[in-house]
Amino acid sequence: MEQTLEPQNGKQTESKGTREKDETPFEAFASICGVLVLGLFAFAFVFQNFAIPSGSMEKTLLVGDHVMVDRITLAPPAHWAPFVHHRDVKRGDIIVFFKPGEPDLYLVKRVVGVPGDHIHLVNGIVYLNGVAQNEPQAGKPAPDAIYPYRDDFPAFAPPERSEVTAEWQVDLPNHIQNGDLVVPEGKYFAMGDNRTVSLDSRYWGFVPRANIVGRPLFVYWSFITPETQYEKTGMGDRIAAVGHILLHFFDQTRWSRTLHLVK
Repeated sequence: MEQTLEPQNGKQTESKGTREKDETPFEAFASICGVLVLGLFAFAFVFQNFAIPSGSMEKTLLVGDHVMVDRITLAPPAHWAPFVHHRDVKRGDIIVFFKPGEPDLYLVKRVVGVPGDHIHLVNGIVYLNGVAQNEPQAGKPAPDAIYPYRDDFPAFAPPERSEVTAEWQVDLPNHIQNGDLVVPEGKYFAMGDNRTVSLDSRYWGFVPRANIVGRPLFVYWSFITPETQYEKTGMGDRIAAVGHILLHFFDQTRWSRTLHLVK
C-alpha cells in the first residue's frame, strides 16, 4: 500500500509503506518478560495476596478466603511518587499488619481506635470517646457468657494463664485514664469482628503505624477450609491439602464470594 504525504515545502512526494513484519521469537520472549516484570513489580509493591487462616474476622472474612491486599493506599507517602494516592488510617479500616512482637506473622483486624481515642467495653459493646458504637458486623457475647477481661476491657486485670502477652500486661496500665484505654500517638487499637474468639489488641496491645502493610480490597477466591488447616505444616499435609483442592475445587469453592468487596 502506498500513502501520499503532503510535506511542508509544498512539493508532493511519495513513500512506500512497509508491510508489517511478523514478530520474531526473540521479540515475543521480550514482550513476555516485560509483562512478567510489570506483574512482579505490582505484586511486590502494589498488591499482595493472602489466605485467611482463622475465624477471628467472621463474618466479614471467612476461613479459606483468599484476598487481594492494597499495599499503597495506607503506606507512608513517597516523595519520588507524588502522584500515588495515600491516606491516613481511619476508624473502621480493615488492615493487614505484622503482629507486634512477632515481625514475621501477618494479622488482619479492624481499626477500632486511632491516636487520641478513649476506648472501653461494656458487655462486649465498644464505647468510643464515651459513645456506644453500633457495629452490626461485630459478634457479641451471649448475656450468660460474659468474660470480664475480654468483654469489659480494660476494667478487669487479665486472669492468670491467659493469652495476654507479658509485655502488654506490664504496659496496659500506663494507657488507662478514668477507666478508658487511651490510644497513643502513632499507634492503633485493632479488634477482630468475631469479638468472642479474636485475639487482638486486648491481648497484645497497640498496632504501630510502621507495622501496617495494607488493606484487603476483595476476595478473589474462597474455598471451604477447616480452621485447623494452617496448623498442618508438614509436607504430607500440604500435598494432601493440594490434592483435596484439586478434587473438590468446583463443589467446595464459595462461588458467591468471588470478587466480594471487603468492608
